[in-house]
Amino acid sequence: MIRFMTMEDYEGLYSLWEKINGFGLRSVDDSREGIQRFLKRNPAASVVAEEDGRIVGGVLCGHDGRRGCLYHVCVDEDYRRRGIGKAMVVKAMEALRRDEISKVSLIAFTKNDVGNAFWNTIGWIKRMDLNYYDFVLNIENITEFNEQ
Repeated sequence: MIRFMTMEDYEGLYSLWEKINGFGLRSVDDSREGIQRFLKRNPAASVVAEEDGRIVGGVLCGHDGRRGCLYHVCVDEDYRRRGIGKAMVVKAMEALRRDEISKVSLIAFTKNDVGNAFWNTIGWIKRMDLNYYDFVLNIENITEFNEQ
């Protein structure tokens, strides 16, 4: 079942994030407080997939009024290749369309072969005409990558 995310999903979703090889978790942004802040700003766009009584997939989705963005798109390895990822993305995109958002972007690490193959398969276009820049405002927000 694909449904909108609530804070009650946090523990199950965080447990899933910890299982995904190569997944980057940020100490502030991905904390309970960080996700609560994100969902408060974007209350009806992030989704989870639930099967067998547990969270097996998730998409953080939000927008700034102009452009939507997908974050932390993942599906438990045991549940992949069943259309769950695509169904979650479609539900998130429908929520953005309801909010009259015309364009959606995402970032996938270059080393994420599984993720990059997924995005290419479902019709997303890799941009070659941009440079992506970051400026760190909070040095306490550290990313740790799961390595298994």
